[in-house]
Amino acid sequence: MKYIGKELEAFDRAKFWRSYIYFLIKGYLGKNILEIGAGIGSFTKIYKDNNKKITLTEIDPHNHKNLISKFKNTKKINIFKKYTNSIKGKYDTLLHLNVLEHIKDDKKELDNCLDLIKSKGFVIILVPAHQRLFSKLDKAVGHFRRYDKKFFLNYKNDEIKSKKIFYLDSCGMILYYLNGLFKSSDIYPSKLKIFIWDKIFTPLTFFLDFFLFYKIGKNILCIIKKK
Repeated sequence: MKYIGKELEAFDRAKFWRSYIYFLIKGYLGKNILEIGAGIGSFTKIYKDNNKKITLTEIDPHNHKNLISKFKNTKKINIFKKYTNSIKGKYDTLLHLNVLEHIKDDKKELDNCLDLIKSKGFVIILVPAHQRLFSKLDKAVGHFRRYDKKFFLNYKNDEIKSKKIFYLDSCGMILYYLNGLFKSSDIYPSKLKIFIWDKIFTPLTFFLDFFLFYKIGKNILCIIKKK
């Protein structure tokens, strides 16, 4: 599972987007959190002051080193360079944000995630939506696929009590088609495009997603509760 630093550094500027995700999931965050594929810690920074214990895993050497440097003075954060199937312990909440698309055997990965969660705990997954939107960026950063709601509806595990599935970023869908309309050849989005999407369209999408009942968007958020 290879993470491309350029992608993570570019989207590290998307603070409104991460705040939106945090707003949606904060009620599911327990006191003992495991974040798989933490990257450069962009999302960790948002919730780290509100939880007692945090474990971060990141297998990319550069990103792992970055995490250690960034959180070296935060005693409650433990950082490991491990795959999901080699992690020990039980957690209240497992965060799996923009990671599943990098993993070939995604269903096995979800099974491993559920094994790490305490009873009545949560696995929170964020992935890019719609395979028809698969782009040069997806290919460049090592995505195997994009997802549709059907994948999560069909995913079965005897330990699952319930699922909540949302499409997010309806405004992002509009921007995606506009980008294609103007024949952009960029692989990585420019700082300007990220600024426009995050600072202008994400506040709008906060309301539009709600009024569209989370049925349209270029990302999927899935919240799985364990029995």
